[in-house]
Amino acid sequence: MIKEFSIYIKNIFQILFLIMAVMFGNIYAQELPPIENFTPEIYDADNQNWAISQSLDKFIYVANSKGLLEYNGAEWQLYDSPNQTIMRSVHVVGDRIYTGCYMEFGYWVKDDFGQLIYNSLSKDVSNLKEDEHFWKIVNIKQWVLFQSLDRIYVYDTKTETFNIIQSKTSITKMYNIDEDVYFQEFDRGVFKIENGLAVHVINDPQINTARIVNMFNHESGILLLTAKKGFFLYSNNELSQWNINANQELTASTIYSAKKLNDSNILIGTISNGIVMLDSNGDFIYDINQQKGLQNNTVLSVFQDIDKNIWLGLDNGIDFINSYSPYKIYYDSSGKLGTVYASTIYNDQIYLGTNQGLFYKPVISNDEFKLINGSNGQVWSLTEINGELFCGHDNGTYIIKNNEAIHIAKVQGTWIVKSIPNRPNLILQGNYDGLNILEKKDSQWVLRNSIAGFDISSRYFEFFDEKTIFASHEYKGVFKIQFDDAYTKVIKLDKQVEFEKGLNSSLLKYYGQIYYANNTGVYKYTAQQNTFIKDSIVSQLYDNIEYVSGKLIYDQSNKLWSFTKNNLSYLDSGSLSDTPELIKIALPDNQINSMNGYENITHLFDDEYLIGTSNGYIIIDISQFKSKDYFISINTIKAGNLGLDLKWVNKREEGNFDNKTNNFYVSYSIPEYFKYSEKRYQYQLEGYQTNWSDWSTGHSHLFENLPQGSYTFKVRGQIGNSETNNTAEYSFTIEKPWYLSNIFILLYVVAGLLMIIIIHLVYRSYYKKQRKKLLRQTQRDLELKELENEQQHVNFKNDTLLLDIENKNRELAISTMSLIKKNEFLSNIKEKLKKIDSDKDLNTVIKIIDKNINNTNDWELFEEAFNNADKDFLKKIKSKHTSLTSNDLRLCAYLRLNLSSKEIAPLLNISVRSVEVKRYRLRKKMNLEHETSLTGYILEL
Repeated sequence: MIKEFSIYIKNIFQILFLIMAVMFGNIYAQELPPIENFTPEIYDADNQNWAISQSLDKFIYVANSKGLLEYNGAEWQLYDSPNQTIMRSVHVVGDRIYTGCYMEFGYWVKDDFGQLIYNSLSKDVSNLKEDEHFWKIVNIKQWVLFQSLDRIYVYDTKTETFNIIQSKTSITKMYNIDEDVYFQEFDRGVFKIENGLAVHVINDPQINTARIVNMFNHESGILLLTAKKGFFLYSNNELSQWNINANQELTASTIYSAKKLNDSNILIGTISNGIVMLDSNGDFIYDINQQKGLQNNTVLSVFQDIDKNIWLGLDNGIDFINSYSPYKIYYDSSGKLGTVYASTIYNDQIYLGTNQGLFYKPVISNDEFKLINGSNGQVWSLTEINGELFCGHDNGTYIIKNNEAIHIAKVQGTWIVKSIPNRPNLILQGNYDGLNILEKKDSQWVLRNSIAGFDISSRYFEFFDEKTIFASHEYKGVFKIQFDDAYTKVIKLDKQVEFEKGLNSSLLKYYGQIYYANNTGVYKYTAQQNTFIKDSIVSQLYDNIEYVSGKLIYDQSNKLWSFTKNNLSYLDSGSLSDTPELIKIALPDNQINSMNGYENITHLFDDEYLIGTSNGYIIIDISQFKSKDYFISINTIKAGNLGLDLKWVNKREEGNFDNKTNNFYVSYSIPEYFKYSEKRYQYQLEGYQTNWSDWSTGHSHLFENLPQGSYTFKVRGQIGNSETNNTAEYSFTIEKPWYLSNIFILLYVVAGLLMIIIIHLVYRSYYKKQRKKLLRQTQRDLELKELENEQQHVNFKNDTLLLDIENKNRELAISTMSLIKKNEFLSNIKEKLKKIDSDKDLNTVIKIIDKNINNTNDWELFEEAFNNADKDFLKKIKSKHTSLTSNDLRLCAYLRLNLSSKEIAPLLNISVRSVEVKRYRLRKKMNLEHETSLTGYILEL
């Protein structure tokens, strides 16, 4: 009941707070919109910036002392002043950027290359006054007015003629109110231009000598803001002081510039105190000076762009204020607070726990934060339990009462405290060296005991049930711890083996479930399996690439927050579905600038949340994040040869370049201005790349040494998580080199055909000759083959003949041997018979034997066989030695057969001695030399 009542009271306070916020226009007076500083080093020009304007394509133009600055959302470009003098004014009308300098005014227009070209108008005015500076430019319908301290030049853009409005004194400034132009002449009052003439409107001593900074429409007349006297109201032809609460602050400063914004608030730029924002009733909203984020306290010009952002031209630099941003920043410029580790709203006070102590201030106040006495040092956590605020501190545990810190647990370092389920008088706290129990006695919290059995630093722990917790340590893993009934010791300790360590990991309870988060994802404990299983839904909060910290925060609005490299993300319970919805806010980690692993976010009211940073905090209103259309454009294109300066390219026409112009530089941008939303770009060169590049913050790219072909460059952008509606494109062609042109290709084809024909003819002739040669060779080979065949045939015949000769010789030898044997046999018989006593019959037998020995038939048979074996020998020897007889020839035949004298004797039926005689006689008939062998001679014939 008490808890419900406290919640009810808290809701009442929230409602009252919202009502007061609406009444006072701003909840946190010191929380300012994001500011971005552009130093002279960034835009590369002089310090002073006198006027600011914007074109329809959202480019910002600044009149700088050195010239005209152009900012496209990605880079600055300076165009030098036309006559090298200080540029005092700039005003964009349509596609013209009008500027005014010393003794010079005119306009700039973009050429086909995206560069500004200046056209002088003052050259058509023959009677410029000496030393004229043109301080202000306004336009009404078709007229553009240029104001110097001496005159106003009215330029008719249709007729291109001038009307000059003279001044008797000095013109301090010119003002545009709706469709009317006013100006002040010093010491004479305010004039209005009607029909090309100056009409005196206000002549009052209160303002005649006071410098009027600007004039605005007001519901009851016209407001005049002076440099030192504050506001005056001109109504019903009467001038009076506009009595507002901020008059005292305004008169204490010298005002140099002012602008009535689209929401009717008035932005005032001072000489020495930065800017002041007032609402339409003149009530103070906020002020911003150098201490609160500006580069310089002298504001020379103020401007509100198309998206309601505020631009300040300073005496030293340019500042950009994202006035309608969903972010409000508290910047601790003095270093008093330090890094914020915890925050909460308690009893209409906002508390910040930092590394320097615990600070507080009322939520609805302009007060500075105050340090709670005794809280000096590192604050780790702020936890409200049953209406009491506990502070986890490096020195232990404190209770905060009436903005005082009461030390209740002097132990080393308290990370966090949590109430124990069903034990309202007990609190479990995690410390540097383990776990401790706080107990409430006599309405006072005291340290009761340390829990024995677990001495590991316990920054994260969650109750699983009344006596069981899970605790995690980023270097030692996750533990399941069970206590005894009295919470004095650990009776069971289990380490979850699946988690050894996890840098910047965390443990939390979300919708009654225990979750553990590290760089691999978010895991949910399942009691049935007694393990952690990766949760696919909660793990959507980040991936390994985006991972910065596993710190997850579950707040009172039922949102689960995570911090990643490029996004602040949360899971929100959907009203139409049980599945949480993932929302990503494009707030990069480097913009938050908090301590990794110690990120913190606190729900304030409705859709507002406070994020602690290293130098203050950021308040974010998630209801202000609305979808918006973004467009990207190609700003400049340059092309050129390798090693030479690139030249501008007409981006409005498709390019056609020679082969050597193959280096292309392209710059692009999204003309949107947000401090906390990073712009990223992705490009593709069709014809050269098949895939898009990775997302990067680079806003230009140089393609080098492109080959011939047709290309289309495409680029798209992304602000936060929203892509541009369009894809900017530029198409161009790199021609073939001259030696690959169509004419040369035709020549190459003709030359190729001629070469083919010539080669064909040459090869044809060659192959014809080769064919003839081959035919001749073949014919020769055939002839040789025939000769070989014939030779083989001859050899075969010769072999056959030799074989026949051998056979004949064999037969001859056999025959000869037979004759020899026969004759020897007969001779032996004859000799034997001779030894027998002769008688008549025996002589007859001897005669028969002699007849058979000297049988001529045997010789004839021998001669025939010999001629067959040694053809023409007898003829040859007889022709050579004609004196030889038949017996001589017979002896020659036997000698030809290489028979010895002994073998020849029987054949001739003579003695061996007689054979030798016959041989001797034969030598003489042949006239052989003494040393010549008869047998050798015969064998050699």
